[in-house]
Amino acid sequence: MSVARMIAVAVLPAVLAGCETAPVKGIRQELVNLLQPSGKAEEALAAGIRAYEDARYAESSRLLQAGLDEGLSASSDQVRAHKYLAFIHCVSGRQAQCRNEFRMALAIDPSFELAPSEAGHPMWGPVFRGVKAQGR
Repeated sequence: MSVARMIAVAVLPAVLAGCETAPVKGIRQELVNLLQPSGKAEEALAAGIRAYEDARYAESSRLLQAGLDEGLSASSDQVRAHKYLAFIHCVSGRQAQCRNEFRMALAIDPSFELAPSEAGHPMWGPVFRGVKAQGR
């Protein structure tokens, strides 16, 4: 990590400490996460996402759930784990479980949205929009 980046990562959380808007809280939490060593939960999340990207869905599901069970500290990490679990359930034809994972993600972060490339997916895009609409 460059010196400038290390300084930014060290100073920005303190600068942003007084800001309490949701986007600033998220940025602050991500910066704090960069300073903290990765724990078992975060390692399981990262491995679960890699397994998902390699289409190893059973392994991914196990690792993502392990990350949640180990206690992912950042709410953004918890949301990501639930999002990927929802994707796995949707592509596996388990619509009820897919909806439930999206509900859990939205319970953690009601402003959570899928990326544009994810939102258009024919399997989980409509499920997510339906769950999001029910929350309003």
